Amino acid sequence: MDFPTALRERRTGRRLSQLDLALRAGTTQRHLSFLESGRSAPGRNLVARLAESLELPLRERNELMLAAGYVPAYPESAFDGPDLAPVRTAIGHVLDGHLPYPALVVDRNGDLVAANEALAVITEGAAPELVGLGKNVYRLALHPDGLAPRIRNLGAWAHHILARLADRDVLRAELASYVPGPDRSASAALGFAVPLQLETSYGELRLMTTVTTFATAVDVTLAELKLEAFLPADAATAEALRTAAGTGSSGPELPTVEGAS
Repeated sequence: MDFPTALRERRTGRRLSQLDLALRAGTTQRHLSFLESGRSAPGRNLVARLAESLELPLRERNELMLAAGYVPAYPESAFDGPDLAPVRTAIGHVLDGHLPYPALVVDRNGDLVAANEALAVITEGAAPELVGLGKNVYRLALHPDGLAPRIRNLGAWAHHILARLADRDVLRAELASYVPGPDRSASAALGFAVPLQLETSYGELRLMTTVTTFATAVDVTLAELKLEAFLPADAATAEALRTAAGTGSSGPELPTVEGAS
């Protein structure tokens, strides 16, 4: 995609006028019009200001730089590489600190990067080919050989999962084919949160989730990581997870990172 098209699509996608974006980026509407028509070529600093003003994710900022003919501004490091070693250690501490409750880390595609031991309580009974490092956790959640047969509120939980995949058309279509229509009844919700109601060998678990991102990241890989932590929605679930941690789980072994048990 050329720069004029890339800029125009991102501006209109955020419902900004040329004047709005020009004011944010410290340029003029006339100049911005020339950029979008291809009559002017932007300098590198202006591309950076436009990307920041559009609040683009780091990957899209790099794409805009490339479209303008410049080297990407942000590195994209391998998660298991030396540059992100401090990050892996920090994530390990967070995963450990969340025990006895499950927690996991996924990349931009929803593929598993790391997890703590408690996640095995959730994944018990799932087909081995759906579980483990590099496997897609959204597919694990909704596949008939994954968690789906044990999720009591599958319709509501599926809606929760599919809503995350608005920009992943192929995966979303696959997962939508596995599940019934979404259940949006009041009984399926816990206040404002959709709980995961999951049958396990420790009884039914009712779990809420919270998602954490690295908001100030300047590395593409780091910026796209999501740490999802499960929290008990009732006392019985909390007790079941404490019991599982004390006795061990028969679920498959899951990958961890430096610092995580």
